[in-house]
Amino acid sequence: MGMTGEPDLISRATAGDKAAFEALLGPIVAPAARLAYAMLQDRTEAEDVVQEAAVKAWRKLGSFRPGADFKPWFLAIVANQCRMVRRASWWSVLRLERTPADRSGSETNSVLSMDLRRALLALPSDQRAAIALHFYLDLPLDEVAEVLGVSVAGVKSRINRALKRMRPALMTNEVVS
Repeated sequence: MGMTGEPDLISRATAGDKAAFEALLGPIVAPAARLAYAMLQDRTEAEDVVQEAAVKAWRKLGSFRPGADFKPWFLAIVANQCRMVRRASWWSVLRLERTPADRSGSETNSVLSMDLRRALLALPSDQRAAIALHFYLDLPLDEVAEVLGVSVAGVKSRINRALKRMRPALMTNEVVS
């Protein structure tokens, strides 16, 4: 659901008011950055993607559908920009993640976190985006569907396929007593 005053901000931004555009963008930059990081697993790239998405959104404001919610529209631009970055040739080489220091100090948590990152990166971008939007950004399924441009059933299917695909990578060996 759009924020109060959003239609006015959109019309002012479409007319070239940069302050109105910044007011629209302000509350969704952090969720957009989390989405980009979840999809790319690289903070620098995520920041670059959000910056580029903001520029693209500014340029494409004229194509914004009147009455639509700005947040899903912008997150869709971010997700598409992440896909474009992932398609670049240098991403085809396996990159080891620079992992932040483990806050808990637990080696087990660190290993699980790395396993989760690897499992997420192994997903196709459409499945990774659905997982990130729904579980990481806590968007309801209908908003995820709007961002991805698919039906709610399509989102459920992508999430289900992603979870099935990730499960083997996240299974731990249990010791039988």
